[in-house]
Amino acid sequence: MDIKRTVLWVIFSMSLLLLWDNWMRHNGKQSMFFPATTTQQAKNASASATATPASAAATASATAAATDTNAIFAPVIRSETITITTDLIKADIDTIGGEIKRLELLKYPDSNDPKKNVVLFDSHGDRMRTEETGFFGFFKGTKQVAEPARTYAAQTGLLGGNFPNHKSGFVALPGPRSLDGANELNLVMESEQAGVKLTKTLTFKKGSYVIDVKHTVANSTAAAITPSLYLQLIHDGTKPTSGGMFSGQTEFYAPAVYTEAKHFQKLSFEDIEKRHAKADAKPDHETISENGWVSMIQHFFVSAFIPEDKVKREIRTERVRDNIYSVSSVIALGSVAPGATATSSARLYSGPQESAILEKVAPGMELVKDYWYFAMIAKPMFWIMELIHKVLGNWGWTIVVFTIAIKLALFPLSAAGYRSMAKMKVVTPKMTALKEKYKNEPQKLNVAMMELYKTEKINPLGGCLPILIQMPIFLSLYWVLQASVEMRGAPWMGWIMDLSKPDPYLVLPILYAISMYITTKLSPAPADPVQAKMMLFMPLLFSVMFLFFPSGLVLYWVVNNVLSIGQQWVINNKIVPPEHR
Repeated sequence: MDIKRTVLWVIFSMSLLLLWDNWMRHNGKQSMFFPATTTQQAKNASASATATPASAAATASATAAATDTNAIFAPVIRSETITITTDLIKADIDTIGGEIKRLELLKYPDSNDPKKNVVLFDSHGDRMRTEETGFFGFFKGTKQVAEPARTYAAQTGLLGGNFPNHKSGFVALPGPRSLDGANELNLVMESEQAGVKLTKTLTFKKGSYVIDVKHTVANSTAAAITPSLYLQLIHDGTKPTSGGMFSGQTEFYAPAVYTEAKHFQKLSFEDIEKRHAKADAKPDHETISENGWVSMIQHFFVSAFIPEDKVKREIRTERVRDNIYSVSSVIALGSVAPGATATSSARLYSGPQESAILEKVAPGMELVKDYWYFAMIAKPMFWIMELIHKVLGNWGWTIVVFTIAIKLALFPLSAAGYRSMAKMKVVTPKMTALKEKYKNEPQKLNVAMMELYKTEKINPLGGCLPILIQMPIFLSLYWVLQASVEMRGAPWMGWIMDLSKPDPYLVLPILYAISMYITTKLSPAPADPVQAKMMLFMPLLFSVMFLFFPSGLVLYWVVNNVLSIGQQWVINNKIVPPEHR
């Protein structure tokens, strides 16, 4: 009984700890479990980088150090925004640098304003945005919320000399700007600097979040050149606003790299900032590879530059300027003779963290979905749920069917546990007598208790096993809902229009409380009065917590409780002997 009480106290304590931690995160405080992002605010996200002389040897930086001086002495070229629209994305490309400065996902509404779409690449100063308000679906309205400055863009260019880069002026060649029924379209941009011409070709395809990026370098000078190509993503280090406690909408930004040797490595802007302050500090990720990719990840979405395989590249993470950081791949293009050309191809993925898509984009890309420490359970769990979803086509009903399958699989164990709890209640007088007899001899008491368990064929942990097995499933499902963009905005029925957000009208938490109360009343009452009181108190605690949990998770628990009620009736009337009821 002491073991069971300990297990319940552990579950109770962990529940309180999770509740406290999420309250801290909701109020912008440091989490005890989750990686921290720097809280440094952007002083001016649109400020220019510090000018640094560029030369053939100036290859130490793939960012602002590349060619700021070139930009100063280059002819002034008017900035023009080229907008490309496909069936999935709308991208704005600036002719200054050929930079993708804004990218909108047309199939994903913004979580704060459903009338707008999710925007990945974007750069703006401090501004106000409209956000919906309300208390669990009631008193709906809108309010103005301060949104901090943001910088997020995809940049490419050349290093190693006075070459075109992401500060140079490009000319966009004529061509279609929208698919309009075609399967793909090309945006071609050219820039020539000191006899070196760089041609960027961006290929957008129907039904794809992948943009093919080809760079062609033509040398019109009288001497050979040895340029390097950089593919970089820049992002501000400002901590995003939270989407709500336990809502499954907690935002984050983080750079990440992947290589076959070191696999997936998630980094932080804070670590890059600390390394920048130390002259001799080395990156804590692999810096040379012939495979892999670099990325910027955020909740539900990711952008990644994927160079060609078996091409040597240098991987860099750097502080560009105050509160602006970059992750990049730098590829040496070799010697380009006078009159010769060199070409390098890569891909840019910028879209949702959808497993079926990521697995096809590049090896290891699916690892950007963060299941925390529950990946071993969460990944196969989501795989099974995907199979069910292919048949049902609704994620809410998928959770219902998945819960039924789990409950049926655990039924034999649950029956054994309830049978053990019933037996424990019967032998309680004998246990009390033993405690009285050996109250001053704990070692003899333990021996006598073990002998009693053996004689009565009781497993002291039998009643706790169903709870212990349910907790990893419960936590893993929480992280499946937390990490899976497939659940984002997925409706179930009626009032549940987004399984990754809390129930707006509290229906599921109330049903949980009622079903949990009935389940507790049907279960064998623990012999220990402290344990019995805890069993009655825990449903109330969880009901309060479930007000803030994703509705998909509460749906799982409600269905589980309803099944438990039927299961308990079967156990009480068909399995447990009358003398043990």
